[in-house]
Amino acid sequence: MDQHPTLPPGWKSWEQVMEPALKQARMGQEKGEVPIGAIVLAKNGEILAQAYNTPISQNDPTAHAEILALRKAAEKINNYRLVDCVLAVTVEPCLMCLGALVHARVSGLVFGAKDPKAGAIVSRMRGTELEFLNHRFPVLEGVLAEECGDLLSRFFQARR
Repeated sequence: MDQHPTLPPGWKSWEQVMEPALKQARMGQEKGEVPIGAIVLAKNGEILAQAYNTPISQNDPTAHAEILALRKAAEKINNYRLVDCVLAVTVEPCLMCLGALVHARVSGLVFGAKDPKAGAIVSRMRGTELEFLNHRFPVLEGVLAEECGDLLSRFFQARR
């Protein structure tokens, strides 16, 4: 898909949007979680939700930053459909998170670093182009990719 999500009002750039997601990733890292952070923005630019990965601390394989941010945003607006919302995440979503984005009916996705092992948007598959999906959304990749990727790389290097 060649189209990009629309930058909501109140934000100067997608790089500025990625900053709170990076902050979330760092908060997760401090707690021993894989440093991935996500935010959900409403059409008016309000941050509806923020989250970081917590599968380790919650003993929950679905506790990815994207899933948690979508859950919080849906609860805040009292609707499981997040139409007109954009999710920004530090790392390319996996297949599970792609499914959640489709079911939530987000209007766009912005991500930082590619995930060559499990990325379901561009790296391992072109997930948003799957014929059978009943919802598609524009994607912008590579926003603060180096910073997002370095955070993840340093985390795994420290664990070795």
